[in-house]
Amino acid sequence: MLTFKPLARPPIVVLVEPEIPQNTGNIVRLCACTGAKLYLVGKLGFRLDDKFLDRAAMDYRQQVEPRHVWQFETVLKENEGYTPFFLSSKAKQSHWEMIIPPASLLVFGSETKGLPADFIAAHAHQAVRLPMVEDARSLNLSNTVAVVVYDVLRQALT
Repeated sequence: MLTFKPLARPPIVVLVEPEIPQNTGNIVRLCACTGAKLYLVGKLGFRLDDKFLDRAAMDYRQQVEPRHVWQFETVLKENEGYTPFFLSSKAKQSHWEMIIPPASLLVFGSETKGLPADFIAAHAHQAVRLPMVEDARSLNLSNTVAVVVYDVLRQALT
């Protein structure tokens, strides 16, 4: 299958305080190509009219306009029935061990701070990480989002 119909309840990517416009632009393109929705939460490290964001997103911003909200609770309220999963290099369980349903909020922290360690500990049953070789710190944010979104789609469509 080289193409697919968008899911009725597609995954939603949630970036908490993203800092690098090029990463967010790449994620806009990813969301457009996969049917995922995109939320940006809190203080951004760039303006939504940033030329680097636009360059990375290309014309895909016509298909996906990121929704900027100040509180994560807004995302939860607007997407009742969606299950949050928190992606972090600080999490103890691998995303390979999880079945993440399509109706999920895929929550990622900023490029430099990630999600707070105490928050990950408090939500350990919903916190996952991508497996990496020992001593590797983390993947690029947009690469991590791509891996997880496509894995959720693979699980839902196969």
